[in-house]
Amino acid sequence: MGKIYREYAKPGSAASSSSSSSQTTTSTSITETVNGSHQFKITGYSLSKGLGVGKYIASDTFMVGGYAWAIYFYPDGKSVEDNAGYVSLFIALASEGTDVRALFELTLMDQSGKERHKVHTHFGRSLESGPYTLKYRGSMWGYKRFFKRTLLEQSDYLKDDCLSVHCSVGVVKSHTEGPKIISIAVPISNIGQQFGQLLESGRRTDVNFEVEDDVFSAHKLVLAARSPVFRAQLFGPMKDQNTQRIKVEDMKSPVFKALLHFIYWDTLPDMEELTGVNSKWASTLMSQHLLAAADRYGLERLRLLCEASLCDNVAINTVATTLALAEQHHCFQLKAVCLKFVAMPENLRAVMQTDGFEYLEESCPSLLTELLEYVAKESEHSIVVCRYGNEAILDGSDVNGRRVKQRL
Repeated sequence: MGKIYREYAKPGSAASSSSSSSQTTTSTSITETVNGSHQFKITGYSLSKGLGVGKYIASDTFMVGGYAWAIYFYPDGKSVEDNAGYVSLFIALASEGTDVRALFELTLMDQSGKERHKVHTHFGRSLESGPYTLKYRGSMWGYKRFFKRTLLEQSDYLKDDCLSVHCSVGVVKSHTEGPKIISIAVPISNIGQQFGQLLESGRRTDVNFEVEDDVFSAHKLVLAARSPVFRAQLFGPMKDQNTQRIKVEDMKSPVFKALLHFIYWDTLPDMEELTGVNSKWASTLMSQHLLAAADRYGLERLRLLCEASLCDNVAINTVATTLALAEQHHCFQLKAVCLKFVAMPENLRAVMQTDGFEYLEESCPSLLTELLEYVAKESEHSIVVCRYGNEAILDGSDVNGRRVKQRL
């Protein structure tokens, strides 16, 4: 952290002879790290041997400091001439970036409980040449000779044919701060609460909806502002003439109540409170119905909120119906999560015995073909080798083959 002082005039100097006052301003340059970490578990280590020198197993990408990163493990080493008898471990920049400066830590976890981890780190020590600089997407930091293979296989780092790697990244960021003349605390927006209270008050409502045995009152302008479907229904050329009671077909009353809650409050309702049942199954079922309702009324944000909630709560007894829902409403991320879950050997048989799977067979038979292909792919590639395009990222270079100086 450094300070830069600029003096506009000094008392008693020629510059101040025409003025009886002087002014000094300050600014502060702040350099700090934005830190994040990722845990990478490598199962089936013995099966990874023989993959080939220079071939790697990659983690999922993870974000730190606005950049994507990935961990690369080379079970047969990175290059024949340097490390045929060693495993190699690297952290790579997986997104576009130029001269990204960062601190790194790679830790091979001791799984015996003795916490004798193998740690290589930049953190907490002085750096002669400063943080490491990654020039381009695909450039790496790490160790070709991270661990001798024969010693690794006899150590407590390998347990149940599994390795665990922890990676920390600290991206160096700089910014300059000047003096703050005033500081006004601005409260967060409460427009959702205000509109929600308007709905709860029941004042000035001008449209009613009949859903099953319940009637819900609302405000035309609010509905029209939030939903293009309601806008067409209430103000379009084919609008409903009788707004005293518009009948809503094919929707449960609690689902429509949740829909109105989101339209006014701009938040998801408490699913357990809404259903009156304290269970994940009931909440998942409500999220499924609400996703369909959001798609029906063109509420994209609500649809994505429901999709995210369903992704976080995939379970044996609900995944088949969720998968069918994802297919019918074009929720591609939710569909991928469900396919991956069902394709797991420990889940597949149990899912096939649920009532939801029968519904999936009847409503979306084409999905069964995709599921079989996914299961076959998972079986063939139990070890996933990730590449950018058709070219593996090489030590000291990015995906385009440009050389990057390594400081190992």
